[in-house]
Amino acid sequence: MNQNENRREKEIAAQAIDDVPVNKHKHYTAGQIFWKILKYAFLIFVSLCTLIPIVVVVLGSFKTQSEFLNGSVFALTKSWSFVNYKTAFIDGGMLEGFRNTAFILIVSMAGKIFFGAMFAYAVNRFDFKLKKPIMTLFLLAMLIPAIASQVATFQIINGMGLFNTIWSVILLNLGTDAMSIYIFLQYLREIPYSLDEAALLEGATYFQIFRKVIMPLLKAPIVTIIIISGVGIYNDFYNPLLYMPDDDLKVISTALYAFKGPYGTNWPVILAGVIIVMLPILILFLTCQKYIYNGVSGAVK
Repeated sequence: MNQNENRREKEIAAQAIDDVPVNKHKHYTAGQIFWKILKYAFLIFVSLCTLIPIVVVVLGSFKTQSEFLNGSVFALTKSWSFVNYKTAFIDGGMLEGFRNTAFILIVSMAGKIFFGAMFAYAVNRFDFKLKKPIMTLFLLAMLIPAIASQVATFQIINGMGLFNTIWSVILLNLGTDAMSIYIFLQYLREIPYSLDEAALLEGATYFQIFRKVIMPLLKAPIVTIIIISGVGIYNDFYNPLLYMPDDDLKVISTALYAFKGPYGTNWPVILAGVIIVMLPILILFLTCQKYIYNGVSGAVK
């Protein structure tokens, strides 16, 4: 009898639960609807501001000079041809520009990562008398605008005999980089000291600890720095133009400058060159975006 009553009570309770109306649609107030519309309108506006220039560059790279100058920037070309890309790559000497840019990028980033990680390791793991003054001077150097010291920098580079050589730009790229050091510092704070102590007990030196223990654990910040700092080196126009004026030392940014002259500018060819320059960075970003997001979020923490 009790079992039947309990069963009956469960059936009534289950039926009561089923009869309760479920509100599947959330009701918004007028204020919430207004802010949602404003939010999405702003996002669409920002997206259009980002995408429209890219669309103009892509469409313009396939046009002739007359089509580009006389027609609308959004008008489609009559003949889709890769002549502008061929002209930009061959006549602009972009192959040589890519070679010089790759050499500058590889050497500069290797130096930035090695010296930056070593500096961050020394600051994070050791206490010494001039630690705070060194960090203060380092930050003060970053606050000085680079353009304010260009005359002195040029005289130093010229006095060292590096003017019109590829090593002048590499030496400038190896200068202070506070962002890279702070990214390394944030990750080093998460690496326990017990790893260093265990390696010391095994007879390892501090440099062996840095090379074999610390560096393998810094893959995420290394990839982040390669992307963030590497893009700046890759797109650098001012330093190569000023310190490497020789035609044999052109980089991809100065190679595009060859199509701009006093008697006219071949904009479709320049736009085609811009697309060629964008592709390596775009591919690298899409490939390594997971490490970039992890590195930046770790630095923010």
